[in-house]
Amino acid sequence: MRKPWDEYFMEMAKLVAMRSTCNRKQVGAMIVREKRIISSGYNGSVSGDVHCLDVGCKVVDGHCIRTVHAESNAILQCAKFGVSTRGAELYVTHFPCLQCTKQIIQAGIAKVIYGEEYHVDPYALELFAQANVTLVHLGHLSDHGV
Repeated sequence: MRKPWDEYFMEMAKLVAMRSTCNRKQVGAMIVREKRIISSGYNGSVSGDVHCLDVGCKVVDGHCIRTVHAESNAILQCAKFGVSTRGAELYVTHFPCLQCTKQIIQAGIAKVIYGEEYHVDPYALELFAQANVTLVHLGHLSDHGV
């Protein structure tokens, strides 16, 4: 039996998360349009910087400031190569933080499918609702797949 699209793309996001260079949490993201992957990203250091895995995290106020989040990396990859994200879907292993939420909305992404409910910010939920971004929680896949 063929794997349903949502499961397929979420498992791909989990696979991408395995490239993460941060010790604190491995997060992966896939941007998909018309059932085609247009970008992927994982959380890690800015290109050319040292990696948390090698030198430890740079933590300020409980957050690693060295790390670019997976969602941001996926969106920035589209910007770098001139690929539109308008109307796309984002598959991400964890619920997006508030800053990523803002970027997702600004990028015109229409739907966010996420795996784990990790630090769900009420304001992020409010912003997604105001922007008519569809949220889908695939929590049942958190323990399966890759």
